[in-house]
Amino acid sequence: MLTGWIVRFDARADAALGHMRGNPLADGLATAASALGDHGLLWLLIAIVRGRNPRRRAIAARAVAITGIIAPTVNMSLKVAVNRHRPPRIATSPSLVRVPRTSSFPSGHALAAWCAATLLADDDPGWPLYYAAALVVAWSRVHLRLHHTSDVVAGSLLGAAIGRLARRIA
Repeated sequence: MLTGWIVRFDARADAALGHMRGNPLADGLATAASALGDHGLLWLLIAIVRGRNPRRRAIAARAVAITGIIAPTVNMSLKVAVNRHRPPRIATSPSLVRVPRTSSFPSGHALAAWCAATLLADDDPGWPLYYAAALVVAWSRVHLRLHHTSDVVAGSLLGAAIGRLARRIA
């Protein structure tokens, strides 16, 4: 059972972010970011581009491997263990995004995004762009009401931790 402070945190965050729902620009950005984040597609595409440089090929391969194997394994294990319900969808939610049938906690999109961003940022002067993309993907899940804010925060922190640990080990 969720503690009261998590429920209050989610309610306050949803109220603070809710004013952007129904805005065509915000809805479009959230829909696109969420769709690109599905199954790590965005991160695979970025890793392919980054891997074209022989000096960065190992970093890209590590990002694909960790984000494609370790992150989903951790994510699914936690989803099964926690089994949290997703927030209720609202009438203005775009219908172009796949609605997951799994548990809400943690956000797999956020976990993969922050894991991949942390790994891909290694030795790259464009590192802020990876984190900006991860932030947008994570935000999109709350905006589209596919996750509670605490699901996204937990997924983001866990993904960044996995990415940092993998960088340290490598």
